[in-house]
This record gives sequence, C-alpha cells and structure tokens, in this order.
Amino acid sequence: MNLTADFHTHTTYSHGKGTVLQNAIVAKEKGLQMVGITDHGFAHSVFGLSKRKIPDLINDCKNATEKTGVKVLVGIEANLTSTKGDVDLKPNLYDKFDIFLAGIHKMILFKPGSWFSFGIPNLMYSTFNAKTAPKSLVKRTTKAVIEAIKKNPIDVVTHLNFCSYLDPVEVAKVAADYGTYIELNSKKVHLSDEDLFAVYNTGVRFVIDSDAHSPDRVGEISLIEQTLKRTNFPIDRIDNIDGKLPSFRFKAFKEKSL
Repeated sequence: MNLTADFHTHTTYSHGKGTVLQNAIVAKEKGLQMVGITDHGFAHSVFGLSKRKIPDLINDCKNATEKTGVKVLVGIEANLTSTKGDVDLKPNLYDKFDIFLAGIHKMILFKPGSWFSFGIPNLMYSTFNAKTAPKSLVKRTTKAVIEAIKKNPIDVVTHLNFCSYLDPVEVAKVAADYGTYIELNSKKVHLSDEDLFAVYNTGVRFVIDSDAHSPDRVGEISLIEQTLKRTNFPIDRIDNIDGKLPSFRFKAFKEKSL
C-alpha cells in the first residue's frame, strides 16, 4: 500500500515545527503527488491560523508547488465551535482554500451555550482518559459532528473520538450520504477494531493521513498500516493510496457556486 497524497499536515502557521516548503520536500522524497497544509482553524485559542497570514500561506503553497513539483494544497483543519455544527471556516473565506478538514480539538473558543454542554465535558473526560462518557454527552457530540457535516462542505472529518465521545457509526452514516471522508489517522489510533469495521460497514469512504506536526512525519502511515494489516481491514474504499485520489466535496461545492 503506497500513499498517493497526505492531506493532513501542520506547519509553523499553527502547531507544526516546519515550513510549508519543508513539508513539500519530504512529500516529494516519499513519492507523494499531493500534500495538504491544513493548519488549525482560527478558533484555536493557542495555535490557530491567523487570518492576516492567509496571503502568506497561499504564497508559500504556490512556491512550494513550483519548487518541488508536488501539488501543495492550501487547507485548514477547522474546529467545531458549537453543538449546532458551527465551524470556524466561514463562506467568505472559502475562495482562499483548496481543502476543508474539520475536527474536535482542545483549547477552542466555543460559541456561547456550547462551553458547558459540549466543550468542557469532552475535555474533562478525555483529559482523564475515561473509557466512557455519559450517554447525553455522546448524543450531543455526535449531533454536533453530524450537523457540521450537513451545514458545511467538509472534505474530511479528522480523528474521530479525539478529545471527544461520540458514536462514530452514526457520524459515518451521514458522512457517506454527504460525500465527506472519514480520516484514518496515523498519528494515533482513535477507533477500536470493532468501531473501525462498523464504520466501514456504513459505506463511507476513507483517506489515510499522517497528521504530521513535523516535516519528518509527512507521509508517515506505519501506525495505521499496522492496524489495517493486523485486522485484515478492506482497503477498497481508501481513496488516497496506490495512485488513487479522492473526489472532494469542497472543490465541487465551490465550482457549483461560481
């Protein structure tokens, strides 16, 4: 199994340790056709991408593409900011980006009303590595992600179950209906073997990503590869391996809106 594109990498524009060009150079060394620069969204209180730096990011991605021959996508890993499916990438900035990832993170500036029902409870239970959370919290978190998929042209939902407690199967069902991909994250395994197969059985499609926070980890997928091999997981719906590239929803949405 060979990775065609790594759509989830970070740089010094947010929480990463390397530059856009450094990520692109490693992508080229590893034979990738594409790499996504998907720094944390604006609502991240510590590592969020600054809106005033978007022009620099775009320019860096263009230059890195020219210097390496790897297609460098201007992206973002947006943050869910409410239980109603709000995210911190708004339509007025869609034209600045090529790829739209979204997930749940710590240290987010949540909208009023979502701090105590969504943000803080998920943070509290995940900080203490609780194996389960109250059913009411799981229901609210699941609904938040589902509403985000419905309300926004999200390409990929990142690291399901990271810093949160939800029903991945219910999320995957909606993702399959709307054409949003579920990420198989190779930084850390967030889904149990049982959940992984249950998600697969919804018919949803997948991408594998490194979630690299340093250039040396761009294209690094050994962790998820081990899981897939150990479980004999079908790879027919993983759309960024062995020369394949996914058909992303965000691009199609923007083209239709023109």
